Amino acid sequence: MARPRKITKETVQKLEEGFLMGLSDREACIYADIAVSTLYDYCKKHKEFSERKELLKDNIKMKSKLNVAHGIKKGDINLSLWYLERKCKDEFSPKQEITHSGTMDINNPMANLTTDELRKLIGDG
Repeated sequence: MARPRKITKETVQKLEEGFLMGLSDREACIYADIAVSTLYDYCKKHKEFSERKELLKDNIKMKSKLNVAHGIKKGDINLSLWYLERKCKDEFSPKQEITHSGTMDINNPMANLTTDELRKLIGDG
């Protein structure tokens, strides 16, 4: 069965709910049971909805940032460290020191070939 091509008031409401949850255009269309092309046609005809859609999509990211800030403000040390590790990587990201003792033997079968011999091998000489 084909999806409806017309957007109703209820469809707009479902799309907005989806965008508020951070869904992509495709996911919100599945949630609202419409085709993606229907959404794009609607956005072309209703510029204000298109702008609103982008604002709604940013809402969940903003709320997430506020939650992190609220947790840090309450003194959550683990959250503070997590935030610093991601935002101030040079200073706070966990570093791993790698040491190597021993030799590294590299077998290059072409090490002793001259430039002319190498060109002949690749067909350039």
